[in-house]
Amino acid sequence: MSYVLTLVAAREATRLTPTMIEAVREAVGGADSPRTLSPGEAAEFFVTAPPDLVAARAALAGAPVDVLATRARGRRRAVLVADMDSTIVTGETLDELAVFAGVGEEIAAITARSMNGEIDFGEALRARVAMLRGLDVAALERSWARTTLTPGAKTLVATMAEHGALTALVSGGFTYFTGRVAALCGFAAHRANVLLDDGAVLTGAVAEPILDAGAKLAALRELAARRGVRMSATLAVGDGANDLPMLREAGLGVAFRARPVVAAEVANRVDHADLRALLFAQGYSVGEFAREA
Repeated sequence: MSYVLTLVAAREATRLTPTMIEAVREAVGGADSPRTLSPGEAAEFFVTAPPDLVAARAALAGAPVDVLATRARGRRRAVLVADMDSTIVTGETLDELAVFAGVGEEIAAITARSMNGEIDFGEALRARVAMLRGLDVAALERSWARTTLTPGAKTLVATMAEHGALTALVSGGFTYFTGRVAALCGFAAHRANVLLDDGAVLTGAVAEPILDAGAKLAALRELAARRGVRMSATLAVGDGANDLPMLREAGLGVAFRARPVVAAEVANRVDHADLRALLFAQGYSVGEFAREA
């Protein structure tokens, strides 16, 4: 069975050079000449055995270039399940909302521990939401106004959808935000937790059951069944400990700018490039990318 090694540079920081590509190719025993996916940004080549990603990254000598490995067969996935916070959007929407409640630092600290797997996700979510009790619902709109998409998010979703993939945003955050992000990016579906209010202020509670790590994995399985494909045809991307189950089981699980506990466990990581890297990893060239609306 053959594999493909894909190299993707951080566009704003460096250019992927022939020297870099050849250094990695020699480190892993590349079996053919490199194919350019995007000049100065992305390239790929085949290897005959599972590649040593540690050796591949070491060959780059610290250059901001990501290395991803996939089996050559069936690279283009039919299902995409993406986390929202710190993945499809650049920040943590709950942390942003907490700023308006005057508890930004306290909630951000709990978020960091939860995303690194140090405390139970459900317990952490309930504790953080309780600290928002009495916050005017208008703060949700103010928080949304500060939310920014991660570069490449729209291109990733639009390109995969254009090629027949079922795309879904599945988040441990809140439907108030996932609905807006899904519409902005073009996701076919979105799921998240429901933040409760009385029409004027937040009640300090979240609807049960909480969408946690198990629910994310269940969503991935359900969407694969709906699309009529095996799990090997799925792609999942996320950054936190609550994403680990779906990242482990997806045909291609990618840790994006991940927390340490996730980066340590998931082989395919995007630490430098933007979300276009997930398209390059599937063998898409830049000329095949959908145009962003």
